Amino acid sequence: IGRSTESIRVRAAVAGFSAMLRHARERAIVTRTAQAVVIDPAERRMSRLAGGPDGEVRETRQLPDRLSVEAEPPPALTVRFEPQGASSGGDFRLSSGSIAYRVTVDALTGRVRSLRQ
Repeated sequence: IGRSTESIRVRAAVAGFSAMLRHARERAIVTRTAQAVVIDPAERRMSRLAGGPDGEVRETRQLPDRLSVEAEPPPALTVRFEPQGASSGGDFRLSSGSIAYRVTVDALTGRVRSLRQ
């Protein structure tokens, strides 16, 4: 039961992480203003900024303590979404214990996908 509960918690955290990215893409298209999602693993949070990486913080979400977030390449912790739907792309590994997911953001379409590894 313990492993099942942890699996559900990690899946929920990954769903929230992916939802924030999808929401930023949607806001970029609807408002016709670039949006950025900045992930800060040290502070355990992710933020959506209007106008790009140097813009105004519009939303912040705390990441669970047990969730580890890594970007590939490591400095790529910011994803920018353009009004046309494209993005800067992103590749993230989210893990907790032995459970790991890969979340990718397609650069051409801005589509967000998550897959358990």
